[in-house]
Amino acid sequence: MSNLAKLDIAAFDVSGNNCITWALDAKMYLKVNGLLKTLDLCETTLEEEKPKAMMCLRHQLHDSFKDEYITRENPADLLVSLNDRFDHQKYVILPKAKHEWLNLRFQDYLSVSEYNSALFEITSRMILCGENVFDYDMIEKTFQHFILQM
Repeated sequence: MSNLAKLDIAAFDVSGNNCITWALDAKMYLKVNGLLKTLDLCETTLEEEKPKAMMCLRHQLHDSFKDEYITRENPADLLVSLNDRFDHQKYVILPKAKHEWLNLRFQDYLSVSEYNSALFEITSRMILCGENVFDYDMIEKTFQHFILQM
């Protein structure tokens, strides 16, 4: 279990393409280190916890962001700033994922596991963007191909 704290997350890319996954990974990283409450603006945290959280977050930023956000001392402020700057990624990722969902066909894959992998990758991106995808939808998506084949 101690190895979990040693794991690094992928650096926040300059383009912001990994904004959604990075924010999720960063929150989990801080939770593992007992610093998640530093992201809540309403939560009162010890003053020595904020620099620890900032070091964890800054370590996972691209070098150009480290210089740009050098004045940020509160981890919650840093995440809000990054979110304000890159939140538009949801509006790029979601339509692409929906398009892939509509064009997902079982017969395009060589095996069931390849199809399932693609299905879960698409639905994961949709869920990260705030779209509700239920098990029923995934089952219906899969069954409709078998019904159409008959």
